Amino acid sequence: MPRATANTHRPDPGLVAVITYDGLCTFEFGIAVEVFGLPRPEFDFSWYGFTVVSAEGRRSRAIGGIVVEADAPLAHLRDASTIIVPGWRDRNERPPERLLRAIAQAAARGARCLSICSGVFVLAAAGLLDGKRATTHWRHMPDLKRLYPGIRVEEDTLYVDEGNVITSAGSAAGIDACLHLVRRDFGSKVANAVARRLVMPPHRDGGQAQYVVAPLQVRPGRTIGEVMDWARARLAQPIAIGTMAKRAGMSERTFLRRFDEATGSSPASWLQQERMARARELLENGTLSLADISVQCGYRSLETFRVAFRRSVGTSPAAYRARFAARPR
Repeated sequence: MPRATANTHRPDPGLVAVITYDGLCTFEFGIAVEVFGLPRPEFDFSWYGFTVVSAEGRRSRAIGGIVVEADAPLAHLRDASTIIVPGWRDRNERPPERLLRAIAQAAARGARCLSICSGVFVLAAAGLLDGKRATTHWRHMPDLKRLYPGIRVEEDTLYVDEGNVITSAGSAAGIDACLHLVRRDFGSKVANAVARRLVMPPHRDGGQAQYVVAPLQVRPGRTIGEVMDWARARLAQPIAIGTMAKRAGMSERTFLRRFDEATGSSPASWLQQERMARARELLENGTLSLADISVQCGYRSLETFRVAFRRSVGTSPAAYRARFAARPR
């Protein structure tokens, strides 16, 4: 496999610190290790530094009888650029004050914080989510609303990005949130390479539903997935929802319902996400003009493309290219 490259002028992504404590959720902890802590020989640029920081003594007893030995004490958070909080052991138990102070101090100096599942209760107790949007596992939402009424809880999303604070839903959504952070730092090509190593889809947008029905076989040989593949191959063309429904062998009304059941999204929203993913890929990997990229992604107006890209990605196409486009070596 060819080695992926990134802009040599980009700054080092810094140190990622994942917090451990007794009752640690092992799957969420493993997500942080897998995405940020493994060696990445496939890349020829600086990857994240990684450390395990204990909130309660050097050793933590994790769920499943596993004992985790931390690399550093809580004070080491002062060196972290990114802090990962796995699921908290008891959402009705206030986390240790030392932990909350350390996280709040790190955030005040600019560290990013990312919670997975019930880890949101730690960030909330540290005061990082007041007046902000956040999410968590759907089972924990009533308690999050009750304990922290100042948070705007997003009820049907995989993750919420509020700049320096990212919260994610149930355990597997933590993978999406971590890949989203990698995408923010390195661009889509690198994030997709990490997803490939995880054997994960390259991108699930944060706005997708937490829980969706498994994709349905609508007729022998015809699935929603096949229609999605057909549309992906034609992103440069106008794609009407009625045309997608016809290919699926359904009425438009039935198709809309089945598509939502299978993906947690509407066909129009899904097409927009696919067009933006294609735009990011072309901006990173090629030398096409913005006008050509606009056309290849199905936009006949360059200005409409610019507006859609900024709304979706948070920056202009030109700025995105300047940050993430591959440079000659």
